[in-house]
Amino acid sequence: MPLTTTAESPVPVRTVMRLTAEWIGRLGRVWVEGQIAELSKRGSTVFLTLRDPLAAVSVRVICARTVLAATQPEPAEGARVVVFGKPEFNAARGSFSLAVSEIRAVGIGELLARLDRLRRSLAAEGLFASERKRPLPFLPGVVGLICGRDSAAERDVRENAARRWPAVRFRVEQVAVQGPHAAEEVVTALRALDADRAVQVIIIARGGGSIEDLLPFSDEELVRAVAACVTPVISAIGHEQDVPLLDLVADVRASTPTDAARRAVPDVAEQVAIVGQLRARARRALAGRLDREQSWLTAIRSRPALASPVQEIDRRQEQVLGLAERARRVMAGRLDLGREDIGHIRARLVALSPAATLNRGYAIVQRADRSVLRSAAEAAGGERLTVRFASDQLDVTVTGRAGSSAG
Repeated sequence: MPLTTTAESPVPVRTVMRLTAEWIGRLGRVWVEGQIAELSKRGSTVFLTLRDPLAAVSVRVICARTVLAATQPEPAEGARVVVFGKPEFNAARGSFSLAVSEIRAVGIGELLARLDRLRRSLAAEGLFASERKRPLPFLPGVVGLICGRDSAAERDVRENAARRWPAVRFRVEQVAVQGPHAAEEVVTALRALDADRAVQVIIIARGGGSIEDLLPFSDEELVRAVAACVTPVISAIGHEQDVPLLDLVADVRASTPTDAARRAVPDVAEQVAIVGQLRARARRALAGRLDREQSWLTAIRSRPALASPVQEIDRRQEQVLGLAERARRVMAGRLDLGREDIGHIRARLVALSPAATLNRGYAIVQRADRSVLRSAAEAAGGERLTVRFASDQLDVTVTGRAGSSAG
């Protein structure tokens, strides 16, 4: 049952430590898996540091030398093991450890099965999807390189990259590439290079090795760190047949460190040859275009309009003069017809005009309102009338009808 304590009635340290030891002692024996980070033998006792394969957590393990010797082959530092032991808490020292009575090496088949489960889990999260992979820069200013200390992989990458592009620059992070601390050191170096804005591509390189040697490059923390990188990452781990999980999450997988150098920087000789080919292609394209335009100009100049432009102007002038003469003839004909029409109309008007009748000696008698009298009976006595002749008129007053004289 939990302790009841207050600031006024606290319990001593020894009580807390004793109760903790009693509670841990009730856990019983358990099977624990881990990787041996440290191993030391003192007399008949063996002291191990067992590291969690995925997290930065470790525990102290104590066993008899005979227990370690009973495991064949005898495990060494870096080996994956499963131990059967009892958790113990030393109340006097305040330390926790496992008292182990049996140690078993983890087989290759079991390791591969666990890696396959981890691979499927990470793939389901989309960490290996091609859509999230970043393209490599054409010519990186600085290449980040994570490799072992004084390793052949570092020499391969640097020498081959310098051979391809002599001006290439590197920022090298040397780390442990196998063993219990390898994954942690690689992750730390990776984050340092990714934070450097001058580094435009990162190569993680290591030579070949056994499955156990390459286990750090399938570490879940490392895989997630690569997926979170802003800088493109090239994986060059082992040989063609080695496929750690780092190869699946990296933006580019190189079969070897030499191949990684080839992918990271272009070949200067190859680029010069490409530039030469492009220049020759551009020269041919430009020469062909000029030849086509020259042929077109020659064809245009050979046409009559440009070969003898005055001739075309003369021809057009003849057309204009012909049309003008035709217009004059048409206009003259129309005027003659118009004059004839006017003469006929004038003759008819003259024939039908009252003036022609008046010229023959007739007259027109009108009242003051301009109405015409057609008989003498229409005139009233004393009425003033106007008599119109062909060239003049005469005002008269009616004094009488037929047989009477008018004044």
